Amino acid sequence: MKKKEFDFESFKAEAISKLKAGGGLTGEGGAFTPLLKSFLEEALKGEVEDHLRSEESPNRKNGKSRKIVRSSLGEFELETPRDRAGTFDPKLLGKRQKNLPNDIERQIFALYARGSSLGDIRDFMEEMYGVEISPATISRVTDKVLPQIEEWRNRPLESVYTFVFMDAIHYKVREDGRVVTKAIYCVIGVNQEGFRDLLGLYIGAAESAKFWMQVLTDLQTRGLEDILVACVDNLSGFVDAIQSIFPKTDVQLCIIHQIRNSRKYLSYKDSKEFLNDLKLVYRATSREKAEHNLQKLKQKWGKKYPKVIESWERNWDQLSLFFQYSPMIRKVIYTTNVIESFHRQLRKVTKTKGSFTSDGALMKLLYLVQRDITSKWVKPMHNWNQVLSQLSILYDDRLRLDL
Repeated sequence: MKKKEFDFESFKAEAISKLKAGGGLTGEGGAFTPLLKSFLEEALKGEVEDHLRSEESPNRKNGKSRKIVRSSLGEFELETPRDRAGTFDPKLLGKRQKNLPNDIERQIFALYARGSSLGDIRDFMEEMYGVEISPATISRVTDKVLPQIEEWRNRPLESVYTFVFMDAIHYKVREDGRVVTKAIYCVIGVNQEGFRDLLGLYIGAAESAKFWMQVLTDLQTRGLEDILVACVDNLSGFVDAIQSIFPKTDVQLCIIHQIRNSRKYLSYKDSKEFLNDLKLVYRATSREKAEHNLQKLKQKWGKKYPKVIESWERNWDQLSLFFQYSPMIRKVIYTTNVIESFHRQLRKVTKTKGSFTSDGALMKLLYLVQRDITSKWVKPMHNWNQVLSQLSILYDDRLRLDL
């Protein structure tokens, strides 16, 4: 009787169901174990077919043997193909070998997380292990992170974050036979211990305040009750979206984004002088001094660049918010550099990708990349004890400190 083919979609649905029910991913009966078993059996099938093609004397398949294999995901029964001549000895997992080398699993995920294509991984596996694995099989192996992504997306959050940085990064994705630009909405929070945490990655169409409101609602649903200071760019309607969900939150517009937007309207010959004058505004020691210098900037450049000056005046309440804090806190919140640094690390891996085959393929890679990036976030922000001490004075009734 022909063995029923592994149904990956059924596996995926079952894995997600197990997670929602509180089940595990690994170990005996774990959600990932069937997928690893399927991958290994596909690889061994390819190995035996290559072996039979290379044999000089007549040889053919001779059924399968079974053995218990131990891996990082737990134990499972593996079917190993046999040949009639008994000359087939798999390279991926030898005849008498019962422990699956951890490096095989790690290599596939490490290569994928570094942006390697499925074809590149296939070539690497063939060169290193002498095993032919199709890109479709590799894709199924990497798809085993899908339940992890689902679990990560729905994990509970802390109730209070001191600072939250929000910005979007854009990628090309194939959709309905054409390539479109999608926005990945990124949210990084700093908790009360000073540690950074990537609160979520969300995929949507072109960046909009309406979608950001959905993101903020999701964060609230997952347990986030309060944000002390949110740091964002000057997207139309963004401030209103934040304050509609978290009305107590102070919103600081990114000074660097505002400067970049201003620069677009400056002529080349005026750019250097104008930007030097502008420094006197955002580098002032107090809000009063900054407002005085903004008026001087308006007197000097207002007639030539009215649109630039009007933008600074219109957004001044959110641009100047950081002046109410000490220089130590100002340094943290006057720019969204925390999240832009994260985006640069994402681009290092994804820059070779012209476009992604689907939203799922994009999210799968970004999840694996962020896992590597955030694993290095093991220290609190610089001078955090002093920062927290100042925040506890400003937001005493909203911080939840165990003293």
